[in-house]
Amino acid sequence: MCTAITLQTQQGETFFGRTMDFSYDIEPHLFIVPKHYQWTNCVNMTALSNTYGFIGIGQELEGKLFLFDGVNEMGFAAAALYFAGCAKYDACSENGIAAYDFLHYILGNCSSVEELKTLVKGVSVVGVKDPVTGTAAPLHWIAVDRSGACAVVEITEKGKAVMENPMGVLTNSPEFPWHMTNLRNYMDASPWQTEKVNWGQVELTPFGQGGGSMPLPGGFTSPERFVRASYLKSHVPEPEHGGEAITSCFHVMENISVPKGAVIAARNVYDYTKYTAFININTCEYFFRTYDDFQIGTTRFFEYNFSAPRLVNLGGL
Repeated sequence: MCTAITLQTQQGETFFGRTMDFSYDIEPHLFIVPKHYQWTNCVNMTALSNTYGFIGIGQELEGKLFLFDGVNEMGFAAAALYFAGCAKYDACSENGIAAYDFLHYILGNCSSVEELKTLVKGVSVVGVKDPVTGTAAPLHWIAVDRSGACAVVEITEKGKAVMENPMGVLTNSPEFPWHMTNLRNYMDASPWQTEKVNWGQVELTPFGQGGGSMPLPGGFTSPERFVRASYLKSHVPEPEHGGEAITSCFHVMENISVPKGAVIAARNVYDYTKYTAFININTCEYFFRTYDDFQIGTTRFFEYNFSAPRLVNLGGL
């Protein structure tokens, strides 16, 4: 489970954010990955070097960095979301990248969504077990750049696809095109109040405000969250500036977030929103809060100037 959205201000600033909904124990930290940072491709044990530096949220385990989301110095941001039952990774190959490293790879080497389309053609995404889930976690990815262009990367039995995302929303399974088609089932949803109607000689009046929102689904499944997120981000007033955008972003996600107890995984553990994070892509600034702390924290990539290309752990959220 997870939900990601994009939002733009009247001044042209692009914001990108997500909820991290997960049933596994994670300890998310903020990391700075500097330009020219070198790391090992676990598929073929070759050395890789990042073209761009970036800031992201993730976790270090067994000497490896597992990233959940991030933004690089060029204003290219991306996040990994669960894609259970749909992800079908490539066979191992010389140009393979582990699925859990794919986010790191694109943040370190893409400056725009257009570059992402080209880069994806040249790599194979391989399923490798990670120490968090103990499986080759099924993932798909959403990416956005400073222009507001947004795309989804999915690898299924149909092959690898990079798809334009005009809605700027992503949740989980099934495939992204299905979610876009499913929106047509909710075309009657509206922020406007419903009018009274007559059924024969009986006049029916609405109970109060909000009648137009009754068609919206209220559960926490991936399709329901995709519909609610798409409706809400499409109807919130266009923010005048970054401050309003952050306020709008967090309010939208309050309607998507999963509280403890609402969803219990098959392993008999809570699946809930561990953290919510938003990024001002223009300034590479993070805004975040956790399940237990509603105080919004913030940090910026450009606050840090590291001369050596070493991974820097800024601490837990």
